[in-house]
Amino acid sequence: MSYRPVALLVTFRPSKLGKGLMSSERPLRIAFLTYRGHPYTGGQGVYTRHMARELTALGHHVEVMSGPPYPHTDKDIALTKLPSLDLYRMPDPFRIPRLSEFKDRFDVLEYLVTAGATFAEPLTFSLRAHRELMGRLDEFDLVHDNQCLGSGIWKIHEAGLPVLETIHHPITVDRRLETQHAPTPWKRFTKNRFYAFTGMQTKVARRLPRILTVSSNSFDDIVTDYGVDPDRLHIVHVGVDPAQFHPMEQIDVVPARLMTTASADVAMKGLAFLLEALAKLRTDDPRVHLVVIGKPKYDSRATALIKELDLSDSVEFVSGVSDQRIVELYNEAEVAVVPSLYEGFSLPAIEAMSCGVPLVATTGGALPEVVGDDGVTALQVAPGDSEALAAKIRWALAEKNLRATVGSAGRKRVEQNFSWRITAEQTVEHYYALLDEMAR
Repeated sequence: MSYRPVALLVTFRPSKLGKGLMSSERPLRIAFLTYRGHPYTGGQGVYTRHMARELTALGHHVEVMSGPPYPHTDKDIALTKLPSLDLYRMPDPFRIPRLSEFKDRFDVLEYLVTAGATFAEPLTFSLRAHRELMGRLDEFDLVHDNQCLGSGIWKIHEAGLPVLETIHHPITVDRRLETQHAPTPWKRFTKNRFYAFTGMQTKVARRLPRILTVSSNSFDDIVTDYGVDPDRLHIVHVGVDPAQFHPMEQIDVVPARLMTTASADVAMKGLAFLLEALAKLRTDDPRVHLVVIGKPKYDSRATALIKELDLSDSVEFVSGVSDQRIVELYNEAEVAVVPSLYEGFSLPAIEAMSCGVPLVATTGGALPEVVGDDGVTALQVAPGDSEALAAKIRWALAEKNLRATVGSAGRKRVEQNFSWRITAEQTVEHYYALLDEMAR
């Protein structure tokens, strides 16, 4: 059963804030929370950086509060760092911290929960954020929480500081896909333990008064998995900066180069299927190679597959580079690929399209909603099928005019529908709506 409000899916409502604040609306003081904000991999850091910039440009005051890894923010935006033990940091994940690293009870809690094989950061970040904000309640009008949904987030709302929540997609989907693709019963057990925090997130989501999500697909999944009242859930698409992600005619396309983004080597992102497709493609054309934006994990399925399929010389992982270099990498690729089994939206998809690169994307989750019509603005293929993915990429590599047709149409779709300014304008309208609700 579909619950989504169709009108919001087909058009962007013009915002009354398009040229800045109206005289009747005061600037807002916003505490923007993100429990981890890696600037290059994963959507949380990207969302935080661009939203903070655009909200500030609209006349509001934004203070970002983040756990490590910390996001990049513009120089005029305050960043309050809420340190943790950072037990998943590379290159030493699951390390045993030194005794001197334990500063308070939240550090102890973080270690104990992690030692129990459960992801602790949403819980412990939310408690640290609650502690930070309790002494500063009069400094903010509201809190915008980005996907954390820890129990401390509800405590902040109970203390009288209204919370607007963004849920990009319910992490219950990750849990379901990870357990389905686990190769052994033990692996299924450990995946379920790791994702035990989703029970907490479900309880918090059901209690918050106003929630934003990024697509109709995520809307339905949040209603189904979290049991959120559809009347409290609203769609605001995320965006891209078309001036930053743009075609670069001076950049030479590297023949037979594929590009993808893998912020995390989890089943949901489908990297394993792309690697299998790459191996098939190289039997016909050994020039075909893949650039992956992200870091490989030493013990991951992808790392094992690269060795198993003898792809070490044809896969390059790139991380920690500038935004400019990422745009260059998109422009160097003949084809960009989003092989995900599921996406709540997919920033990499619209970044590639904004650069005018022909995109091959699966139909997993919200991807058809985001990328548009198959064969017009992107090329689509069923998720989880490496043979079909290889066939679609093979066809795309053979079509030498694809950049001028599908690539150009994809760029126009992004320009017309997805921008951070639109995202920020519509989000601000929900800030005022939340404050009105809380004042009644």
